[in-house]
Amino acid sequence: MKKRFETNAIRTQLKRTEHLEHSVPLYLTSSFVFEDAEDMRASFAEEKERNIYSRYSNPNSSEFIEKVCQMEGAEAGFAFASGMAAVFSTLASLLDSGDHMISARNIFGSTHSLLNNFFPKWNINHSCFKIEDLDTIEALITPKTKLIYAETPTNPGVDVLDLEALGKITKKHKLILVIDNCFASPYLQQPIKFGADLVIHSGTKLMDGQGRVLAGITVGTTELIDKVYRFSRITGPALSPFNAWVLSKSLETLAIRVDRHCENALKLANYLERHKEVNWVKYPFLKSHPKYEVAKKQMKAGGCVVAFEVKGGLQAGQKFFDAIKLLSLSANLGDSRSIVTHPASTTHSKLSKEERVETGITDGMVRVSVGLEHIDDIIEDVGQALK
Repeated sequence: MKKRFETNAIRTQLKRTEHLEHSVPLYLTSSFVFEDAEDMRASFAEEKERNIYSRYSNPNSSEFIEKVCQMEGAEAGFAFASGMAAVFSTLASLLDSGDHMISARNIFGSTHSLLNNFFPKWNINHSCFKIEDLDTIEALITPKTKLIYAETPTNPGVDVLDLEALGKITKKHKLILVIDNCFASPYLQQPIKFGADLVIHSGTKLMDGQGRVLAGITVGTTELIDKVYRFSRITGPALSPFNAWVLSKSLETLAIRVDRHCENALKLANYLERHKEVNWVKYPFLKSHPKYEVAKKQMKAGGCVVAFEVKGGLQAGQKFFDAIKLLSLSANLGDSRSIVTHPASTTHSKLSKEERVETGITDGMVRVSVGLEHIDDIIEDVGQALK
């Protein structure tokens, strides 16, 4: 019997213990014991699959990974202590000194800092392409190029990249395609279907959905995940068993939560598009979005994030944030509580003004992570703040 997304999210569980528990227990143990000397030797020699140490694997992490692999259509995965641990460990495990990678210009601020401030110290270089012009990517490819990295939808401007087009480029040049799928979640989008080799998530966002834990995960082909695993097993960025347990429970409600997020977000985007104090609005499932047709092709719905620009620039934006009463002022997203963020002064503040302008981040831009409250209350709070 082939089970559907929502059923797999709930019914994929560890094998029950002798206690026949209905809910999977926590395995709060740092290490695991062996039956005898031969069992221990064979386990460390990787002649058998079993838990040795929770930095390598743990039953709770394994269940979480298995669920995400099913959702994304991946062969294997590794779970991390945060989304940025997943980004760093994935790229660091695949790139050697002297290698070159290509990245979309529009990426999360911390990822931007990683590529610009840290990788060059290890002689790992990168080039950026403009997301609206994928035809320029091939001109950036060199004999040293190993992979292409991108987010879609992007953070914070919710721009959309054509995954199928990216997949064709990477296959043509035998490169690795790594996609950050955090804004969509595996419920709305599965990049592997369009040619991605590895998919990264910050589990902190929609996967948890309630702002409780930090987590990251990378899934993809067995061959590539083996490299990620061996790097991470030594460097130690593994997800804790408790956080893995929380996330595995959270995935049981991912579909129903994200449906509501998307419904609310589209209604807010439509409201903002008609508001006289707003210059522009971006949301993947708004017909005015420049990549609306691409979004409809590769996404089930538009996600939880709406970006817009308040008229009047920085000063007007600050007044808007100070006037918010219900929504939270925070740098997180994908929470059950709606959140407003000012990217220019928070998540992307480490970028220069020129770099922010290049990626479409204006001083008046507002990023709203639309939560699960009643939509009328969300709109009422945003509306009064815009006044």
